[in-house]
Amino acid sequence: MADAGWPSCARSLKGVVLDLCGVLYESGEGDGVAIPGSVEAVKRLKASNLKLRFCTNETQATREKFVAKLQRLGFDISVPEVFSPAPAAVALLRERSLRPHLLVHEGLIPEFDSVDKNDPNCVVIGDAAEYFTYQNLNDAFRVLISMEKPVLFSLGQGRYYKETDGLKLDVGVYMKALEYACDLEAEVVGKPSLAFFQSVLKDMALQPHEVLMIGDDLVNDVGGAQRCGMKGVQVRTGKYRPSDERHPTVTADGTVDDLNQAVAMILDQRAD
Repeated sequence: MADAGWPSCARSLKGVVLDLCGVLYESGEGDGVAIPGSVEAVKRLKASNLKLRFCTNETQATREKFVAKLQRLGFDISVPEVFSPAPAAVALLRERSLRPHLLVHEGLIPEFDSVDKNDPNCVVIGDAAEYFTYQNLNDAFRVLISMEKPVLFSLGQGRYYKETDGLKLDVGVYMKALEYACDLEAEVVGKPSLAFFQSVLKDMALQPHEVLMIGDDLVNDVGGAQRCGMKGVQVRTGKYRPSDERHPTVTADGTVDDLNQAVAMILDQRAD
């Protein structure tokens, strides 16, 4: 990409990738709530000449149900525009002839209907929320520890996320527990995986330097995108913490109050 920093880099952009939870909306009871200005911000991006995709580590519902929820919140969004870990994991399982033991939210299970789950030879872990019981974690541990070469797929590796009633532990916490117990390293499917970002870029038919990522997670959204060669901007909504702006290893190319401000800055630069 051109050496121009944020926001002047927006002049040469051809595409934008948006995180969802914490950027467009906050999850919680029912459908959650849209973050003020985000519905209009998405409309403005879609009306521009920029390609737009959505990249999420959401794993509590199928992609279809998740998109339907966003549509009810007022967002102009369709299933093919959304990239999430479960479909990518299913493709990996098929490619490697693996049969998963699932430790995921019950709302996500239909994503794996096409995969053989008899006599499992790997474990897939997602954001199971209330299904992260001792029994369920121990069942996954027993599958892994019984294997000579245990294989663990984690649908993302987030530490926590924000819902309307506060912060919640994410899948990465439980992934680390299984890694420690079984002395293994999980294969992460989803952000910040390089392959996950590359799959989005391939769909957009764009090069990394032509695309900007906007997210609330400094490490997985911004850092993951930067390692792929993209620019990354963090919003001060969702899981953002003031300490993010002093992070020892990841520095956002820009930090903005919210998606609405980010989009206004992008489009203002392109109007010059």
